[in-house]
Amino acid sequence: MAEIRAEEQTLAISKTFLIKPKLKPKARTLPQTPESKYWSSFKSTQIPNLISSISSLSFSPSPPHPFAAAYSASVSLFSPLSLSDGDVSPSSTISSFSDVVSSISFRSDGLLLAASDLSGLVQVFDVKSRTPLRRLRSHTRPVRFVKYPVLDKLHLLSGGDDAVVKFWDVAGESVVLDLMGHKDYVRCGDCSPVSPDLFVTGSYDHTVKVWDVRVEDSRSVLEVNHGKPVEDVIYLPSGGLIATAGGNSVKIWDLIGGGRMVHSMESHNKTVTSICVGRIRKENCGDESMEDRILSVGLDGYMKVFDYGNMKVTHSMRFPAPLMSVGFSPDCRTRVIGTSNGIIFAGRRKGKENVESGGGGNVLGFESISEPERRGLRPTYFRYFHRGQSEKPVEGDYLVMRNKKVKLAEHDKLLKKFRHKDALVSVLNKKNRENVVAVMEELVTRKKLLKCVSNLDADELGLLLTFLSKNATMPRYSSLLMGLTEKVIEMRAEDIRSSDPLKGHIRNLKRSIEEELRIQHSLQEIQGIISPLLRIAGRR
Repeated sequence: MAEIRAEEQTLAISKTFLIKPKLKPKARTLPQTPESKYWSSFKSTQIPNLISSISSLSFSPSPPHPFAAAYSASVSLFSPLSLSDGDVSPSSTISSFSDVVSSISFRSDGLLLAASDLSGLVQVFDVKSRTPLRRLRSHTRPVRFVKYPVLDKLHLLSGGDDAVVKFWDVAGESVVLDLMGHKDYVRCGDCSPVSPDLFVTGSYDHTVKVWDVRVEDSRSVLEVNHGKPVEDVIYLPSGGLIATAGGNSVKIWDLIGGGRMVHSMESHNKTVTSICVGRIRKENCGDESMEDRILSVGLDGYMKVFDYGNMKVTHSMRFPAPLMSVGFSPDCRTRVIGTSNGIIFAGRRKGKENVESGGGGNVLGFESISEPERRGLRPTYFRYFHRGQSEKPVEGDYLVMRNKKVKLAEHDKLLKKFRHKDALVSVLNKKNRENVVAVMEELVTRKKLLKCVSNLDADELGLLLTFLSKNATMPRYSSLLMGLTEKVIEMRAEDIRSSDPLKGHIRNLKRSIEEELRIQHSLQEIQGIISPLLRIAGRR
């Protein structure tokens, strides 16, 4: 017998199998798209201690494309080449302003810089010597933007809180045109990249106007309504589209199509303060092509990259402060963002530095961001069975949908546990009348409402009477609550007589019912007056 048992144990042991313990799956992050990798490749450097909010940023059109930052009553110039070495100190600073600098703009050759301030003055500086060459004063209120035309070195555009747009002859320090059409502060403007005579302005009156200096009566040739105060407006490189920023949206308009809105991007949570155009290089079937993007920043601290060719946001970055201005260098190597607390987040792409001479290729520092080739997954591959939740289903896959778990309120959980009195007290404490009435109706269906009322202590009864005194006379709930009020007074009469706080609740209830009766009597009197008049009018 002992031998048989030993043999059976041996057979039982041989039939057992080791079970591999289940391991928790590793968290998978969504793979970055090639475009996200492109924008993330900008090595970020902070330029701190600039006293106050960075109101404006502008890049020089000439290599190596230094940029200027306006803050407080100063303008500082920075070299993007020094950012690669970690040097964040400005190369030069212009401080000859009597008030806060609101806007700056380089001339197309990069030799002159125009700056406006809140005193209503526009000044033109020599970038190398930092000496003011021209002082243009005609605005009666603070000047909010100044802009050099892309194709014109002799004129200047400005606008301000006096709701006037001025077209200046810089050499003669005189106003060529006063363009009046806006009804509120003019906050922004831009010049056409294809014509020296066209420009666009945006105002707090929600409108964006397109102007042509060749029009004799100085009227705008086109107007669109953004729907919110306009904070910034730019021409897109084609010259036929403009982008406007205001509220939490960036809108694209087709000027050639008569001002038709093409798209509205509303991915920001707060006001969009500034927008600019950024460029990337892509490879399509071996051919390299440039693609434009709209960069927008807002008070929510986010920078969004918008592909207006495919009408989608392709990248987003979060910064630790509200953002006020953004700029992108013409060589697409440097990106700068100004914040409200005086910090500039400057991003510089890694790669070979620019050279002025030489052909195409990598002279501008562009790199390909084409999609990497990757073999498609097949059921015969091992990786096919290790796909995560980020994998998109393909044709032929069977989708198993998981029902979302409904989050129950506290009173619903108590009702599921048949704790009727606790559910009633819980919902009374929340003071949501719809939920209270819903719980009462459920208790009526379960025939437990009166039992709950009889088990309430003095404080809980006070909660119930407070609710009844406020809501019993509402027509929407009166059919249930008036009957409940009568039952409560009948069942708990002894407790009410022995408690002064409960007597106070009853007095409040009595007053609300008397007031409702008075209103009903007044309505009946009015109905009695109006009914004969309505009958007479109906006969006619």
